[in-house]
Amino acid sequence: MASNESDLVYAGFWQRFGALFLDSLLIYILLFVILLIFFDIGDIANPEASPGLAGVLVLYALPPALIMTFWIKKSATPGKMAIAAVIVDARTGGKPTTKQFLIRYLGYGLSTLPCFLGYLWIVFDARKQSWHDKLADTVVVRRKAGMSEQVRFDKPLNEPAS
Repeated sequence: MASNESDLVYAGFWQRFGALFLDSLLIYILLFVILLIFFDIGDIANPEASPGLAGVLVLYALPPALIMTFWIKKSATPGKMAIAAVIVDARTGGKPTTKQFLIRYLGYGLSTLPCFLGYLWIVFDARKQSWHDKLADTVVVRRKAGMSEQVRFDKPLNEPAS
């Protein structure tokens, strides 16, 4: 995210919620397509239509593998990229270590207990850290609003197209 410190702000709850929603949607679509194509579970009414052990492994191993891969390579998931946010080390502002990313992912479980309180913590925390961010010593940052280049159009709005 080639920005200096003064260009950055902590990503807030609703921004992060939107990013999580987008990431979840993308993962569910991918898993559904994989299960349909490779595991023949298209006939939902058929009780014998089951993904089996390989399908269960895909369901439970693929999402963490995808998330960790995006974090390690880009410091963000597609949802965070959509809001121009990245995960950074809370002390240095640099890229977190793989260990920090792993702790952060494992901390997701803690953040859901009780009643997603660890995620709601973002609303009240000065640095907008969830519990899994605090455990991993990370923060999610994005560019300040207004720091992007101004949008320009070739023709004024009132001018008819030729």
